[in-house]
Amino acid sequence: MKHGDTGLPALLEKHGEVFNGELGSMKNITVKLNIKPDSKPKLMKARPVPYAIRPKVEADLDALVNNKVLEPVTVSEWATPIVPVLKKDGGIRICGDFKVTLNPVLLVEQYPLPHIEDLFASLAGGQKFSKIDLCQAYLQMHVDEKSKELLTIVTHKGLFRYCRLPFGITSAPALFQRAMDQILSGVPGVLCYLDDILVTGKDEEQHLRNLDATLQRLRDYGLRVRKDKCAFFQSSIEYLGHVIDAQGLHKAPSKVKAILDAPVPQNVSQLRSFLGLLNYYGRFVPSLATKLKPLHQLLCRGKTWKWTEQCDEALVKTKEALLKSEALTHFDPALPIQLACDASPYGVGAVVSHIMPNGEEKPIAFASRTLNKAECNYAQIEREALSIVFGVRKFHQYLYGRKFTLLTDHRPLTSIFGPYTGIPSLAASRMQRWALLLSAHTYEIEYRKSEQHCNADGLSRLPLPVTKPESREVDIFYFRQVENAPVTTKQVRRATRHDSVLSEVMDIIVKGKSAGDAPDLKHYLSKRTELSVQSGCLLWGRRVIIPPALRKPVLQQLHSGHCGMVRMKEMARSYFWWPGLDGHIEEKAKTCVSCQKVRNIPQLAPLHPWDWPEEAWHRIHVDFAGPFEDRMFLVMVDAHSKWPEVAIMKSTTAGKTIEKLGEVFSRFGSPLQLVSDNGPQLVSQEMTTFLQVNGVQHIRSAPYHPSTNGLAERFVQTMKHALKASQGQGTLHQRLHSFLLSYRNTPHATTKASPASLLMKRELRTSFDLLRPPTTKEIVQRQQERQVERRGFKAKDREFNPGETVLARNYLNGPKWVPAKVIAQSGPVSYTVQTTEDTIWKRHADQLLSSKAAPTEPTIVSGQDLLLGENQSEHSPPPRGSQAPPQDPDVTNSKQMCDETLMQTTQLPTPESTAEHKNGVNENQVESRYPTRERRAPMRMNL
Repeated sequence: MKHGDTGLPALLEKHGEVFNGELGSMKNITVKLNIKPDSKPKLMKARPVPYAIRPKVEADLDALVNNKVLEPVTVSEWATPIVPVLKKDGGIRICGDFKVTLNPVLLVEQYPLPHIEDLFASLAGGQKFSKIDLCQAYLQMHVDEKSKELLTIVTHKGLFRYCRLPFGITSAPALFQRAMDQILSGVPGVLCYLDDILVTGKDEEQHLRNLDATLQRLRDYGLRVRKDKCAFFQSSIEYLGHVIDAQGLHKAPSKVKAILDAPVPQNVSQLRSFLGLLNYYGRFVPSLATKLKPLHQLLCRGKTWKWTEQCDEALVKTKEALLKSEALTHFDPALPIQLACDASPYGVGAVVSHIMPNGEEKPIAFASRTLNKAECNYAQIEREALSIVFGVRKFHQYLYGRKFTLLTDHRPLTSIFGPYTGIPSLAASRMQRWALLLSAHTYEIEYRKSEQHCNADGLSRLPLPVTKPESREVDIFYFRQVENAPVTTKQVRRATRHDSVLSEVMDIIVKGKSAGDAPDLKHYLSKRTELSVQSGCLLWGRRVIIPPALRKPVLQQLHSGHCGMVRMKEMARSYFWWPGLDGHIEEKAKTCVSCQKVRNIPQLAPLHPWDWPEEAWHRIHVDFAGPFEDRMFLVMVDAHSKWPEVAIMKSTTAGKTIEKLGEVFSRFGSPLQLVSDNGPQLVSQEMTTFLQVNGVQHIRSAPYHPSTNGLAERFVQTMKHALKASQGQGTLHQRLHSFLLSYRNTPHATTKASPASLLMKRELRTSFDLLRPPTTKEIVQRQQERQVERRGFKAKDREFNPGETVLARNYLNGPKWVPAKVIAQSGPVSYTVQTTEDTIWKRHADQLLSSKAAPTEPTIVSGQDLLLGENQSEHSPPPRGSQAPPQDPDVTNSKQMCDETLMQTTQLPTPESTAEHKNGVNENQVESRYPTRERRAPMRMNL
């Protein structure tokens, strides 16, 4: 192996495949994501993408699909919205906002991170050091098929899912650390802590061998490295708060540089901040109050500010005492860690600390810096957010891959940068970038009052000067897009400064002043956390807020292409905003004379249905249909019952139309209203006269608006469809009559009843009625007729006329049948008769015989026959003189009791009652109120 200076180029050329700049593809290692049991999938809608950056978002999606990072899908139970973030160079980075979908339910991998002692032991004895940086490390790791659905993102172009491990997944650091340990296992002189790979050796030859083995492992596993971010054969490297060189490990000066090089306070406010920092860790500094006495004297009321040598000496001694005390501690991955950040109008500061087992807070390192000219113009919320990002980036090696607590004294940031809240879609571009950067870390953000935030506050008010301020200018996407417009950035800046409302809003945003109760400010203060200031212009998210003086020309420029209000709103929402912008755009589009001349027909007015008449044939709708099969049809439909009348006409003149209308009116009467279109025969003078004579109000629809007469129009369509379908199944008249019968007897979709039932109060009889079974009444009538036929005579044999001589059944002493005369018919089968003895009886037809059917010999009726009835012959007692069969005494007694009961319940006429008969009918002579039935003894009595 050659010397490092000569062998390194050959080694890099040997492994040129690793440095080709392409996206790597890790082999033999697949990532699997696990979620908590009973977790429900979360499907969110796609967030709107500004019209101006939509082409760039689509281009980046296509690039990710071509690189096989994304693949399109059609269905998924998971859907994470994307956040398109503008890069410094004007490009777009698409990231999934997994904080609101997957991360809350993800089971975080608990892979142990290496201890610092073990890491440094791997580098012991090294002379020079090389640092390797992987190209998009996470995206080189594949995920298994089941985990891909969890990584589905939703865009305005549809659903896509990641085939690689994306940025922002909580488990990503642990998964990556485990994979890298597996890849570099067994390679000597190599240290890997998350995404940092350090290589060394006892001499340059061994260093090259170790570097060669490391690159070979990366090559074997398909990983790729960014050559421009690598460093080879360096004498020393700062890592995890320590400086690593050939002599060993040293305390990194950067840890305490913020304290040692802090500038001298220039006023009382800066002195108070620095004393707050010292007092925060005062318990670790012995005799701190004595050392700070000269500084405390400057805070006395009425004391003139004068920085003396005693003050300078006290400041130096307290700095040294703080750094030499037990306040500082070494980084320990096993202890909880927190990051405190704060910002002032001219600086930012951060302190990373450990929480000791006894609850004490000991700092690990301090950091601060001044703000450049552009950052000094940031809004207060942006400066506070910048301090957090500065601290996270500064102490990345301490914080990445482990959970920590983030402390801030700016409460709105706890919601904007919350680990489980979505990235604000309308936040400024830099706020979105910062929120996305923080999403790669696992942290809990907490609010701490300013009085308890002295450590970070002191560093921010005494920041270290930036020796090399950032020279690149921050370009704003929207200014580049509108710089060719009549209204320029310079005009917006000048008008904003001269406007009283917007200038006050800028003071509130930039200087953090308290807001008043002015009503003009409420539209802006409701979006306070999303407002920012750039180059003297006020922005809401990505939109420039236009001052009132420039709003009219901006609207004119927006409508220069005479676009519709929807397209104007889309364009405006990508570039600028002011309160009530949508209303102003609508008014501009509606008042443009050129647009009004060529506009399309407006949106159809909501339908106004006809009132449903409560009576039949109150309003009818008339229309002509055809020609169909060389015929015209005059259609009339009743609005109440939907009953249709159709007349086939060879001629549609006004006279013929009046004839058909008169024919229908003769059947159903004249209606109150007649609705029709403006056909010539319907608006003629003859028709007008005819309708006036019949007292009919004529209602005409608007020209070219047939929906006014929709009832007739709809029936015409139905009739045409039925007649076309039935062609070849009979004559035109037969098919029409068949259709009308079916239509009139079928329940209508509107009334839920058939037209026949509403108009005629009955259903029309059709051939389907033959399928119905007989009713109960019909069944009873048939049964009665069969009984009569079985009895051997017809019903007319039991019909009697008044004055007719008959034989009536006698239930008194005497013959069984006696002559009588029919006086009147009291019921369908009941009659009133008069005997020869002028006795009035009521008899049923079954108790009367025609004189033609009278018996030839008189029949003597005994008392026993009267009680038992004529039909008991087979159970009659034996003749006189014959021996009666012996009977049981109990049976005999029962029979006697039954006879007595029958005699008591039978009302027999007496001579006295007969004498009381007057004027024809005496009700007391009638045996019963109802026709008397023949009394028969129970069968058990004839034993």
